[in-house]
Amino acid sequence: MSHRAHVEAVDRTLKDLRNSDVVMGGATFVFAGDFRQTLPVITKGTRADIVTACLKSSYLWSSVKILSLRTNMRAHLSDNYDADFPYQLRKLGEGKINCSNNNDTSDYIKLDNRLGHILDRLEDLIDAIYPDLENLLDRDYNWLSSRAILSPRNDTVDEINELILEKIPGQVKHYRSIDTVCNSEDIVHFSQEFLNSLNPSGLPPHDLVLKVGIPIMLLRNLSPPTMCNGTRLLIKELRENIIVATILTGSAIGQLTYIPRISIISTELPIPFERLQYPVKISFALTINKAQGQTFSLVGIDLRKQCFSHGQLYVSLSRVGSSERQYILLPDNNTTSNIVYQEVLSS
Repeated sequence: MSHRAHVEAVDRTLKDLRNSDVVMGGATFVFAGDFRQTLPVITKGTRADIVTACLKSSYLWSSVKILSLRTNMRAHLSDNYDADFPYQLRKLGEGKINCSNNNDTSDYIKLDNRLGHILDRLEDLIDAIYPDLENLLDRDYNWLSSRAILSPRNDTVDEINELILEKIPGQVKHYRSIDTVCNSEDIVHFSQEFLNSLNPSGLPPHDLVLKVGIPIMLLRNLSPPTMCNGTRLLIKELRENIIVATILTGSAIGQLTYIPRISIISTELPIPFERLQYPVKISFALTINKAQGQTFSLVGIDLRKQCFSHGQLYVSLSRVGSSERQYILLPDNNTTSNIVYQEVLSS
């Protein structure tokens, strides 16, 4: 839309605009992002598939004017600002930090205290991020929303969440899903017990185990913009047919909301099936990809399993503004993989 038409739109209704002769073209778009961070997720995609899905592979990229922001605002606004921390992060994101070989796909690098406190036991990581779990119910929602443990893979995230849940006092509530195949002809081939055993990523588990006072995360959009995929909440009540929770993130922090069971169809597996369940998972720990774009005051990073895609390590280490607020679980001689696609970073 032209600049003239844009100015006119301020004083016109949508109906007037649709009926007017508006000259299209000349619009200005602002694309905000950081190519050091994770790229679009392509299921079972190769490196070439991921790079092709990136904005830089678009025919429009040749017309884009690049404006660089060079100040790390998380670090700049930190109480204990250390200029070396954002410098080390930038080097890591560009694949220029103590490289061990000439292969820019997956260099193994050694981390030190310039990026965070190095730990070698999972119990120490949990205690650093969530101290005094026995009195968790006395904490307010601001305390919980400001911290998280990040991990590259769903299985380690689930392991950490289960460990923390066991440490918290209170009665356990089990919510079991109703699973059905989408194709009626498959009913005779796949039993109910088999469908219940499936746990694809992006779906809540068949047996959802919760307690009052723990943080959870939405897995589907329920009521945008306040209740979206990735929104974290604090459980206030566990009723028979609904979960009452306080929103921890986004524009509606502190608001009370209600989460119903919904039908979710999984297409990741060869067997499409439908699961009727609450669209939530426990979120003491979450995957690095889910944490992208979020800011925390205290973060733990579980690197027992290596990062496996471009920018994951950079995203995990850049959620706080200071190395003093970051704890890294790295039992393997302080080394980990840092995957960087140099063709994406080049102009």
